[in-house]
Amino acid sequence: MTTESLIQNQIRVGLSKAGHAVFRVNVGKVRTADGRYFDTGLPKGFSDLFGFRPDGRIFFIEVKNETGKVRPEQEKFIEQMKKRGALAGVARSVEDAMEIVNE
Repeated sequence: MTTESLIQNQIRVGLSKAGHAVFRVNVGKVRTADGRYFDTGLPKGFSDLFGFRPDGRIFFIEVKNETGKVRPEQEKFIEQMKKRGALAGVARSVEDAMEIVNE
């Protein structure tokens, strides 16, 4: 089974080669060396990747492997972004990501 991090990297390379600006997002809580936690500040469900097409249209891509399940907060985030005019979806391959971005 392909790891999500490998698929994510393949998508980043593929979208970049196609002329899109793409950024990886790290979300969640992090524990500091002194034991404190801090939140990254992004909303729950924020997609793994986001970026812009050359025409400026923004996109959000949630990356999953073959068996990965989309969590409810991820589904909600994708739907909210679509309602606001962004391109958004779940990609399990570079081809899936291209379909989302080229919608």
